[in-house]
Amino acid sequence: MFTGIVQTQARVAQLNDREQFRQLTVQVAPEYLQHVALGASIAINGCCLTVVAFTADTVSFDIIDETLRLTNLGALATGDNVNFERSLKVGDEMGGHYVSGHIHCTGSVVKRERSADNLALWIEFPERFKAYVLAKGFISVNGASLTVGHVESNRFSLHLIPETLRLTNIETADVVNLEFDQQTMTIVETVERVLAQR
Repeated sequence: MFTGIVQTQARVAQLNDREQFRQLTVQVAPEYLQHVALGASIAINGCCLTVVAFTADTVSFDIIDETLRLTNLGALATGDNVNFERSLKVGDEMGGHYVSGHIHCTGSVVKRERSADNLALWIEFPERFKAYVLAKGFISVNGASLTVGHVESNRFSLHLIPETLRLTNIETADVVNLEFDQQTMTIVETVERVLAQR
């Protein structure tokens, strides 16, 4: 479980690819790996991954076919920056919203509007998820807990403050991982089931 408050950006240090499999190694400042252990969960671009190896400043993960299919992790290249968040601990401040790290799909950044102090993005996503995207609702974008701005069909807008731009890789991303709010999904699907039974 995560909060969607990205802690830092890590750099892709190494990629080892086999058929429908990728081992990803990222380099990050050592303070972000304190007390890490094999089997720990870390969100990379919002995707919950399991630690399979680590050093003082690197950590490695195995990525299998389903994750490669649903996320932007298969498109990473050496030197790319990824959003990094350690899992939530009991007693931690809840600054964002509950994020599972289970990516539903990717979205495409189709428009950028810059002003002096913020960046507005429009992101297009698969139509089958339209019911889960609501104005002022939560969404996780590359692991960052954000508030949906406007919604138009299967597109939504985001307004990013300088701190979000500093901490995350969203400003330069063309394809982003999306995780829809689980509470919203549960309510929508429950209502749809009840209505279908009437």
